Amino acid sequence: MHSTIFSLLVLKVSSGSAMKLRSRFQPEAVGSYRRLLCSLAASTHSVEESSMKSTITKKSIKSEILRSKSPTRSPIAVLQDWIKSGHKVTISELRFISLQLQKSKRYHHALEIMKWMEAQKGFQISSADHATRIELILKVQGLTEAEEYFSQIRGTANQKAASLPLLHGYVKERAVEKAESLMMKLNELGLLVSPHPFNEMMKLYMATSQYDKVPAVIMQMKQNRIPTNILSFNLWMNACGEVSGVAAVEAIYREIMNNGNVEVGWSTLCTLANVYVKAGLVEKAVLVLKNAEKKLNTSKHLGYFFLITMYVSINNKEGVIRVWEACKSVSGRMTCGNYMCMLSCLVKLGDLVEAEKVFVEWESNCKNYDVRVSNVLLAAYVRNGLMEKAEAFHVYVLEKGGCPNYKTWEILMEGWVRSQDMEKAIDAMKKSFAMMKGCHWRPSEAILMSIVEYYEKHGNFQHANHLIRMIHHFGLASLPLYKVLLRMHINAQRPAFNILKMMVKDKIEMNGETSACFSSLCKRESARE
Repeated sequence: MHSTIFSLLVLKVSSGSAMKLRSRFQPEAVGSYRRLLCSLAASTHSVEESSMKSTITKKSIKSEILRSKSPTRSPIAVLQDWIKSGHKVTISELRFISLQLQKSKRYHHALEIMKWMEAQKGFQISSADHATRIELILKVQGLTEAEEYFSQIRGTANQKAASLPLLHGYVKERAVEKAESLMMKLNELGLLVSPHPFNEMMKLYMATSQYDKVPAVIMQMKQNRIPTNILSFNLWMNACGEVSGVAAVEAIYREIMNNGNVEVGWSTLCTLANVYVKAGLVEKAVLVLKNAEKKLNTSKHLGYFFLITMYVSINNKEGVIRVWEACKSVSGRMTCGNYMCMLSCLVKLGDLVEAEKVFVEWESNCKNYDVRVSNVLLAAYVRNGLMEKAEAFHVYVLEKGGCPNYKTWEILMEGWVRSQDMEKAIDAMKKSFAMMKGCHWRPSEAILMSIVEYYEKHGNFQHANHLIRMIHHFGLASLPLYKVLLRMHINAQRPAFNILKMMVKDKIEMNGETSACFSSLCKRESARE
């Protein structure tokens, strides 16, 4: 008989100040939720997908829908046309199509397929279908709609399958009360039989700095004889590291070692090492990390880069290089992201020579010249005051086929402003502005202020006015920027009514100095009249 879960969660495990968790040392947390859903769906769909792959012809409902990539054309219209023309469609085909649409990140269309499928009387909807639909609703519509759909699901098996993606949605939105309410409902229905929902709750408490609630979740799992997996232990260790100290974490680690159902891997050892690092026990951390190196998987790169970042955090270059060299023997190509991580780590360690070697290695292996990789080295040159080297490197990247992005121009802008090469900085700013329509990047106010002040110093009224209008257009204007432009209007004896209109539109309130500037301009205009 399950006890009421959250009667325990309100208990305080210990007192003490809570520090912000470095959650990056929970690598299995990233994939555990997705793996669970995939395994759930696989039990229903794996045979169907296999048969689909062998029978789909060039002209099929699958190819008809996937070929039409227009966001405005509904796949339901294609389905209906297909059926009207005398064809049939099976639930296996619809599941396969929905899966392919999700892989292409066409979540809205995938949701339409699932809705249509569930509305048909001749199809038997599985528990995995309900879970998939909840997940898609969360991506496309949000929590409220997902909750509404969940409330309509009947049958304990269906509710159990759909509860995990909904709970994951609560965790993502940091909705603690809703997550706790859902857990209480699942507990009353007797549906809390695996560690996965409990792990989600612990992740939520960690994310909201409620570390003292995590041990209570573990206690509830033990009382209800829910098996604790390695993620459960890692979350528990991290929480105790925040509120109870090293001794409590070491006690948990000993419990893991005595638990025959879980295997200690590199992730658990990284978690322990991180606790030691925070406590200033660097020597202990190094010993644990060396042990973790022995646990690394020779078929996946992920663990190697967690260890590399751990060694960087304790300024251990020897460990970084050792793990990097071992990483090269792992099967499969390293991604641009892997090289960016290694370059960033070497830059943090201040070893630009080694970073250059890694960059040359990337160049020899890359298929496409990804400017994000070269940007890491470019930024290192700029921030170390090596502008000549940065400019030469930028030209080299262009010659190799690299296409600058907004970050490239931001890095160069920063360097040229620092070295007072303002004309080059202005040129880079114009090029970065041309890219702003397609991304969320925005230049820093400090850079913009430097350029506007440069215009003021040289009395370049027209260029300053044009820049402020552009800044206003992108919603980047601030009171200090407008103050510079106001001073320039006063010096140039120009009217400033347009500036006032822009400030009102940008909802920027005037301070005493700005009001005085406007008063001065207004008096001058009145005198002229």
